[in-house]
Amino acid sequence: MNQMTAAHRTLPFNTIVRVTNLNNGMQTEVRIIDRGPFVEGRIIDLSLAAAKAIDMVGTGTAPVRLEMISAGPIVTISNPAAAPAGPSAATENSASAPAKSPSAAASAATASAGPPAASVSARAANGDVNVGVFAVQIGSFATQAGASKLRDQLAASYPSVSVQRFDLPTGTVYRVFVGRYNFEPAAQEVAAQLQAEHGIAAFVVRVDPAN
Repeated sequence: MNQMTAAHRTLPFNTIVRVTNLNNGMQTEVRIIDRGPFVEGRIIDLSLAAAKAIDMVGTGTAPVRLEMISAGPIVTISNPAAAPAGPSAATENSASAPAKSPSAAASAATASAGPPAASVSARAANGDVNVGVFAVQIGSFATQAGASKLRDQLAASYPSVSVQRFDLPTGTVYRVFVGRYNFEPAAQEVAAQLQAEHGIAAFVVRVDPAN
């Protein structure tokens, strides 16, 4: 909370991102250390310290532009369908800003969605952040029974549905994932299909072994 950190669903951990508050032009740089936000139309959650740095604590949310300064380690595997999703590294951060662009490295995060604002290149000097291991998160539950019920409902159409347990500082949650993909665009296609066919709020999440 008191460090310059943030949560993003798909950027590799330890990626450095410059965040610009489009309401006032203030900027700060943050390190991605966690996954989230899992709210439609929101792309990044900022720590309290980072939110203070761009004067958005009072509003709680803001339209922002993200620029990737450097990408963290990127991992691929030969058989993504067999890769388990690991638990989240830390709690989801509190202060954030409403996303304006849902691209892999674009805008910010924690309130109502808006029209596209800005996008940035998803490629860094040390790798392409569209590459890795990605899954589609389709639900998060306080009980394993709730997660298992959703998994069973979709298992016939999507055989690679799994439930993963995450022990967070705020408590244990059970998240339901579909598939494993080595390229983010492939996962995004499945997410769009799930939303269109089942009305499910689906989020693509990086789940490679380093993240």
